[in-house]
Amino acid sequence: MDITNHRPEELSPTLRGAWCRAMEESPEYANPFLAPEFAAGVGRCRGGARVAIIHEGGEPVGFFPYERGAFGIGRAVGLGLSDCQGLVHRPGVTWDPQELLRACGLSVFEFDHLVEEQKPFGEYVTGTFASPVVDLTQGGGGDGDGYAQWLRATYPGLAKTTLKKERRLGRDLGEMRFVFDDRDPRVLRQLMDWKSAQYRRTARMDRFAKPWIVDLVNHLFQVRHAHFTGVLSVVYAGDRPVAAHFGPRSRTVFAAWFTAYDPELRYYSPGLIMHLRMAEAAGRQGVRIMDLGRGEKEYKDWLKTRELRVCEGFASRPHPVAVAHRLWRRPVRGLRNTVLAHPQLRKPADRLLKTVGAVRTSGPLRR
Repeated sequence: MDITNHRPEELSPTLRGAWCRAMEESPEYANPFLAPEFAAGVGRCRGGARVAIIHEGGEPVGFFPYERGAFGIGRAVGLGLSDCQGLVHRPGVTWDPQELLRACGLSVFEFDHLVEEQKPFGEYVTGTFASPVVDLTQGGGGDGDGYAQWLRATYPGLAKTTLKKERRLGRDLGEMRFVFDDRDPRVLRQLMDWKSAQYRRTARMDRFAKPWIVDLVNHLFQVRHAHFTGVLSVVYAGDRPVAAHFGPRSRTVFAAWFTAYDPELRYYSPGLIMHLRMAEAAGRQGVRIMDLGRGEKEYKDWLKTRELRVCEGFASRPHPVAVAHRLWRRPVRGLRNTVLAHPQLRKPADRLLKTVGAVRTSGPLRR
């Protein structure tokens, strides 16, 4: 087995084609976050991104995207943004994690959304978590309509209430329409502004305060390939955008990534309207799975049809840097996972964050 390292944005068309074929040969690797375009986008906007390519008999058979930092500290490419991570390989290919890390010059490799299939990394997994998905073939047909029928049968009250709110929104603001693949960059900017405001209200890290993330989203919005497309979806009432979503899709998987809405219209449940319309439209576009991503949210419990499993952990070689990194990172992850795993802790923590966010966004306190 021969391993070479490359910058993902500099891969030849031949290597990109081999990577895409490996994705298509195994359903677990069909997620757009595993595509060469995502790794290349991170490389263009952040730097430090690399891809290790495994060759057998002179043929490229495996692709391992990662980011390399100081002292050989490595992480999954787009860690913190990517909802699917792993080494994409053709069926039957095996590898040794120690040999892989050595070839990449890494002392440690951190991941938090590793596909469960990655058995060679198994001994380094510290936790496995549910990642809800919407199977758009649910109910038969595979065109989104079957899923809509399933949702109405499973949660009749939710479906009825959401549709009622959508009709009311149309009466109040103008005719409702949904665009699955909108190409207006002004609406993309509006989405990021809404999302930034939401992050601040809830006292969470504002991702769009980081220029490289803004640059990455703007770049991916321009990518148009059969196996990777940046999709901006928008719900309009009249000419007014009321909710928007941006996420990547492959031929068969659509990743729910950034969703936001006009906070003035929150009582109409525009975010839920958005997800229902996206699911229907994606099914008609040939998408089979809408990946909602790891994380506990009530709307995900309503919409999901089943769950995948993703893993987090630290693959490492014997090295002082690897030991120090684990000692630093594991307690933080452990505290976060403890809160997320217990509703009795998660809800008070969420209320506290919202209170802090309200104080932050209200400006200086008056005496």
